[in-house]
Amino acid sequence: MSTITIILIVTLVVVLWIVGAYNRFVRLVNQAKEAWADIQVQLKRRYDLIPNLVETVKGYAAHESSAFENVTKARAAAMGAGSATPAAQAQAENQLSGALKTLFAVSEAYPDLKANENFLQLQKEIGDTEDKIQASRRFYNTTVMTLNTAVQSFPGNVIANSFKFAPMDLFELTAADAAAAEPVKVKF
Repeated sequence: MSTITIILIVTLVVVLWIVGAYNRFVRLVNQAKEAWADIQVQLKRRYDLIPNLVETVKGYAAHESSAFENVTKARAAAMGAGSATPAAQAQAENQLSGALKTLFAVSEAYPDLKANENFLQLQKEIGDTEDKIQASRRFYNTTVMTLNTAVQSFPGNVIANSFKFAPMDLFELTAADAAAAEPVKVKF
């Protein structure tokens, strides 16, 4: 083999590796965006269920207006954070989760409400939605971690930096939101 043939083969291998690495980054970024969209779909479902839940509980607990106001405010803040960064969205969602816990704690004081079929169905649907949100968050974080590892590892970081692929933020609970991770304490 001649020197020119060897140089052409090596150049072709390098070009094919660059194309493959670039396409891998595109795939990882698109998977992360899809995972983020899945979170948004589940959050939208949660936002749609909350007004029904609040109205159901309101009928039984008219004097618990602060709990309803907190849920309504937290829902509005979470919906407004939809296009924000994952960190801002996580903070708003954690505040909403805390407000929902308070609302469910209020419902504990009303045995008739706890036996109400509409309330039970809404509570079940919200629980199911919360599970789906958690699963979506885990999938998003796994996808972002794979992307971030590829962006930061050699030799992929050379391609990532050349084509402006950057690490993405994980969806995580911050220290300020740690209270949302605590179970609700019910006191009468």
